[in-house]
Amino acid sequence: MDTTAWQLPEISHGWVTDGGLETDLIFHRGIDLPDFAAFPLLEDRSGRSELESYYRDYARVAAKADAGLILETPTWRANADWGARLGYGADELRRVNSEAITWMRSVARDLTDVADVLVAGVIGPRGDGYRPSDQAVDEATEYHRVQLASFAEAGADFVTAYTLSTLAEAVGIVRAAADVNIPVAVSFTVETNGHLPDGSTLSEVINSLDNATGSAAAHVLVNCAHPDHIAPGIDADAGWTRRIAGLRVNASHMSHAELDEASSLDEGEIDGLAADLRSLAAALPALRIVGGCCGTDVRHVAAMWDKWSPVH
Repeated sequence: MDTTAWQLPEISHGWVTDGGLETDLIFHRGIDLPDFAAFPLLEDRSGRSELESYYRDYARVAAKADAGLILETPTWRANADWGARLGYGADELRRVNSEAITWMRSVARDLTDVADVLVAGVIGPRGDGYRPSDQAVDEATEYHRVQLASFAEAGADFVTAYTLSTLAEAVGIVRAAADVNIPVAVSFTVETNGHLPDGSTLSEVINSLDNATGSAAAHVLVNCAHPDHIAPGIDADAGWTRRIAGLRVNASHMSHAELDEASSLDEGEIDGLAADLRSLAAALPALRIVGGCCGTDVRHVAAMWDKWSPVH
């Protein structure tokens, strides 16, 4: 596979993806997720049943919108450092990451009402997505290659790396994906001023990412921020905005620091979030993927997609 040539398939109304998986499971379904990790739910029938119920809600949104659906594995924390905290060694992590793809394929086969379904492996940052790490590019490449290889061997359509806060980790992930021959997208998070947690601008990191990797990332997203926080970092007239194909937004206007300290879930205002998302989408000509992040659930994503599509 020539991963540098892989493109998100064209579909007339774009692609639905899910919402804030972890916050939904914790606050709405009463499920304990140590270290904010959802992947251990794959280990038993009860956990898989909860996950399947969750994903099927978004399939109904996609079917109603006549859009495609990206099913993204619950593996954001399934890397070596976070896995070790939860008692998972290297072999167990390879198994659970591989099984996540196989299981998601089985769910996808039953979604006959959806225009098209892609299965994507999800990876997260090595550390806390809200706090920039000091990883060098080579270190990030070596670290993330193992999880990416598990997804490639299991036959994922592509991988998305979410909640990245530094250029170096993004470059390392893209290079690791090329090593194991799987398409990859990268998603940055921003603070309330539209800048990454390390102070970089979206224009800086997207242009630098493409320069460092030969535009090998399939596309770019922004996640885990309210649309009002992302908007200050967007220049609708700049060419780099065409690299942004996806948004997964937070329900809350809170900063990352405030969210870290919050003891209850801020679900925001659903219709207001949908309106803010659509306003931001108007400045992103290549937008195709729309979903939610912290604090959102299927109600928020359904409102975003109600009688609307991100495809201009």
